[in-house]
Amino acid sequence: MGEGAKGVPAKGSSASQQANGESVASGNTPENDGKAEKKASRAGRNLPAAIGVGLLLGAAIIVSLVTVRFLFIGVIAAAIAVGTFEFSGVLRRVADTKVALIPVLVGGQAMIWLAWPFGREGALTAFVLTVLACLLWRLPGGAKGYVRDVSASVFAAAYLPLFGAFAAMLVPPHDGVGRVLTFLIAVVASDTGGYIAGVLGGKHPMAPTISPKKSWEGFAGSMIAGIAAGVLTISLMLDGHAWQGVLFGAAIVLTATLGDLVESLIKRDLGIKDMGTLLPGHGGIMDRLDSLLPSAVVSWLLLSAFVPA
Repeated sequence: MGEGAKGVPAKGSSASQQANGESVASGNTPENDGKAEKKASRAGRNLPAAIGVGLLLGAAIIVSLVTVRFLFIGVIAAAIAVGTFEFSGVLRRVADTKVALIPVLVGGQAMIWLAWPFGREGALTAFVLTVLACLLWRLPGGAKGYVRDVSASVFAAAYLPLFGAFAAMLVPPHDGVGRVLTFLIAVVASDTGGYIAGVLGGKHPMAPTISPKKSWEGFAGSMIAGIAAGVLTISLMLDGHAWQGVLFGAAIVLTATLGDLVESLIKRDLGIKDMGTLLPGHGGIMDRLDSLLPSAVVSWLLLSAFVPA
């Protein structure tokens, strides 16, 4: 996720300078780049690798949902754990900021798994206890950097597992598979529609100082695809109304785009291109969770209001 609405060339931006620097460092030159380099610069990523990884991730999610749907909670828990490792590692290396990794990891798993039987109360209780644990964990380190490190730990606990717990809360209802697929399909449609529209016709930058390749044309493509996905999934999978699908799709496009921009801003602040390298063509797990995490919260809120459990 997180590539929607892109397609505007990053003229003179730090992102394009960084990309050029990476090309030189890796030994690529105008003589040996060839067509592959042109495709990469236009698409913004290794498209074949990205598609392959995306298909594998999608297959894993579908298998978990159609066999024993509660396995999807395990998928969420694993992704959040890896994302927490990535995020804490980047902060430690780049910003000399120490996330209380063990409390955030343990508390994060508690948030996700307690959201299954206890819903919001379980997730929020685990979050509050995690914050307390982070405050205590950092005490032996002394006063220097205490506020910085604790703030980063609390942010990591909220941004990753607490948001992820809302995706877990989509699973338990009798129509949990439909709720999860409605959420995921809307985000993927937003991302794909924005990516295609942005690459083909992106000319007007949406947020040039944050994400130079994100365009208003791409955002329009995201909105069209997201609304169409919302109408179809809510109508066919959850027996909802078309107007609910329109509202749902539009809301998911907004939150997915916001999540993408927020992570882009975080990476710009840290001076990095990707949060990790685990997924070829995508970056790290965190680079795929950016649009999913805030969208999970909105999906749970809207689907709880639109479709009785």
